[in-house]
Parts: sequence; structure tokens; C-alpha cells
Amino acid sequence: MQFLLIGLVIAGGMGLSVEAGLLGPLGQEVGDLWATLSIFGVGAALTFLLMLFFSPRNAPSYFSQPGWQLLGGILGPVYVIILTVTTPMIGIALTMIGILAGQVFKSLVIDHYGLFGTPHRKIDRKRLLALLFIIAALIFVAQG
Repeated sequence: MQFLLIGLVIAGGMGLSVEAGLLGPLGQEVGDLWATLSIFGVGAALTFLLMLFFSPRNAPSYFSQPGWQLLGGILGPVYVIILTVTTPMIGIALTMIGILAGQVFKSLVIDHYGLFGTPHRKIDRKRLLALLFIIAALIFVAQG
């Protein structure tokens, strides 16, 4: 089961690279904020349709959740704007490796301290080594 989930997240990562490839040129043509709006408009419409057919009917109310949990929606547009602006300038590979380095670094911190209600997973040598390899990849691609 774990390998299936790993494959799923790898596919999701591939989708983000395609998204960056689409957003960069679109942002240059119509503007970064319009490109961002297009991604979220299409995404919101698709999510709404999925909710209509697949959302559990007895789920707790969205509005009864703590406000801090809803702030994650702010991060999505920031991320997409960063992709839209940086991809044409530094390329998809460098953009994605930079995003990955930031994600892994912050994920290690979140896991280590058990932030946001996640289980504690200490930063060990293997996890730190993985982060260092990603940083090395970032440096190699930036120099290439």
C-alpha cells in the first residue's frame, strides 16, 4: 500500500511540473495574476463537481473548523504565483528542485516538532542526508 501511495505522490509531483510549464508561458501572455486565477478558477469548478458527487453527506461543517486550518488556502495562490514568475526565468527543473528543497526542509521541521497535530518524527541522519542531497541537486542544476 505504501508503494502505491508513493507512486501517487510522484505522479502528483509530475503534475506540478506540468503545471509550472503551463503557467510560465500563460503568465507571460496574460499576466501572472490572471494565470493564477485561471488555475484556481478551473480547479475550484472541478473540485465543486467532485464534491457534488463524492463528498460524504454527513461530514462536519467546513465552517465549524478552526480558522487557522482554513489559512492553508492562502498558501496555494502564493505558490502558484511563485511558479508563474520563476519558471520562465530559471526553468522548470530549477524551480521544482527549489520548491522540493523548501518542502522537504519545512516538512522535516513540522514532523520533528509534531506541528499542526501531526505525529512526531524526529530528524535523523537519513532524513538530513536526504535534504542535503536535494540541496546538492539544486546547486548542480543551478550551475549547469
